[in-house]
Amino acid sequence: MIDLLIVLAFILYAVSAGLRARRSASRGLEEYFLAGRTLKGWQAGTSMAATQFAADTPLLVAGLVATGGIFLVWRLWIYGIAFLFLAFVFSRLWRRAGVLTDAEFTELRYSGRGVLPLRVLKAVYYGTVINCVVLAMVLVAAVRIAEVFLPWHLWLPEGVHGFLSGIVAHLGFTLASGVTGIDPAVATTNNLLSIALIVGFTATYSMTGGLRGVVTTDVLQFGLAMLGTLAYAWFVAREVGGLGGLTDRVVELYGEARASELLSFSPGAEEAAFAFLVVIGLQWLFQMNSDGTGYLAQRSMACRTHRDARVAGIVFAWLQIVLRSLLWLVIAVGLLVIYPLEPGLAGGAGGDALAAQRELLFVTGIDELLPVGIRGLMLTGLLAALASTIDTHLNWGASYWSRDIYERLLCRHWLRREPGGRELVVVARLSNLLILGIALVVMAHLGSIQEAWLISLLFGAGMGSVLVLRWLWERITLFSELAAMVVSLVAAPFFLFGTDQEVIRLGGMALVSTLAAVAAAYLGPPTDRGTLVAFYRKVQPMGLWRRTARAAGKDPAHPVRSLLRDGRATAMGSLSLFLFLVGGGRLLVPAPGGAAWWPWLLLALGVAAGAGWWGRARA
Repeated sequence: MIDLLIVLAFILYAVSAGLRARRSASRGLEEYFLAGRTLKGWQAGTSMAATQFAADTPLLVAGLVATGGIFLVWRLWIYGIAFLFLAFVFSRLWRRAGVLTDAEFTELRYSGRGVLPLRVLKAVYYGTVINCVVLAMVLVAAVRIAEVFLPWHLWLPEGVHGFLSGIVAHLGFTLASGVTGIDPAVATTNNLLSIALIVGFTATYSMTGGLRGVVTTDVLQFGLAMLGTLAYAWFVAREVGGLGGLTDRVVELYGEARASELLSFSPGAEEAAFAFLVVIGLQWLFQMNSDGTGYLAQRSMACRTHRDARVAGIVFAWLQIVLRSLLWLVIAVGLLVIYPLEPGLAGGAGGDALAAQRELLFVTGIDELLPVGIRGLMLTGLLAALASTIDTHLNWGASYWSRDIYERLLCRHWLRREPGGRELVVVARLSNLLILGIALVVMAHLGSIQEAWLISLLFGAGMGSVLVLRWLWERITLFSELAAMVVSLVAAPFFLFGTDQEVIRLGGMALVSTLAAVAAAYLGPPTDRGTLVAFYRKVQPMGLWRRTARAAGKDPAHPVRSLLRDGRATAMGSLSLFLFLVGGGRLLVPAPGGAAWWPWLLLALGVAAGAGWWGRARA
């Protein structure tokens, strides 16, 4: 009962936050989707972190550590470079652009008859295809959690639940992991009821309060999620005999050689290590959000000032990569001790089945290891993480449908009329339902979270380079973006089914899409000079803009100098971030036979590296 009361208190707060913001959000799309551009840097950064905290991510980490060891989690940590690249380079550019969606940016940056079709295509691709796949991953995590903690067949009248289970069984629809041992029809019914309630409550405040309601709840959600995770980590550490004995227990169970591999932050000597380094080297840049495109750009655009946008990116990176990761490491490694891998599976054998099983054990540990009250806090934290991701993806996805498709294409281009602000907000709220329905269909066809995540990486890899180049190189045209998108959609199935080597998949996709983008830039018609000059004067981009800067009457060397300055800040910020991550991780989970002074040296070097970016962060 105490657990339930804690969860209900959070639900009431979230719904009331959405209702309080309803009047402001109803004034127009800028109020609904950008909170009137009034967010402080720490608010926007915490909201970014809350969204990416996501209930599916700790489950994913547990699966990665079990299938490949700590080193495999660099697949997530490497994004720290992209987050700081956003902070130091792109955040203020997005803020200066003054657009409401990243698809709208297309008409600011390019010229020609193909601009509007590209804007609409991007709105559909990002707002529906990419967005719904990511949202479906979050809903899969919701099912993992609900299957353990929400046994509706024990709570509802037998006749009611039996009737619903009968319908599910007749339809032949299955949405159950099978790990709990409950009849699939019963488990599926339970999960459908849980998803309906979780999504219903999240959509209530997201649809009513817009971004204001989302950010207000995100700040609390992140705090609750971190507090619950801290409590979970403490009880896991206590269960294994304390942090001091965690490494010894892993060695005892798996042997020193295997324990060293599982607990290593660095690659082994085998050939696969090189391929893995290539993958993560590509992954931070060749991904769908390489320049912040999506909800990260949305938060940057919603900030009060350029400085707030920069602070948001930095706060986000440190909360995301260091703070939450260190707690997850303790939990993931502790679960390897409390729930040992079966013999023969400690090296990563077992594929998706093992990943799904270990993902679910993160939830099982909450049920079996946490006492009443603390379990309610952690459940609330997971619910908060779910809600913070769902609300953002609904809000972000709806921005494309209302702004780019309904307002720009349907009303202004086809009907030749100007829609009212309240009319657009109604469309935005209805768009939430459309996105949610598509995501639920996708969710029903996903296996493990890890599987879905890898597929999303492949589709995103084709767009990464052109998203960055359009800011840094004046030669990029709308045909470059179109070529990269078409090549990605055509090539993805070939790479997906043609090879299981991820280095070939991501490397191949990155190569062909980048070549297509650059070829289109040289072979296709250039962007109108007047459009480029207007864009330069408004946004002040960095990099290779010499000709445009000269045409705008500005110093032609300034764009390159700006890029070098902020590029150095990004590099030093990344170094500092990763030194703190590895140093802190080694303090909590020491390497077998490792030197006690080594983590402290890494932390000291991290502090020293801070001198290379702290001043720029405050500029």
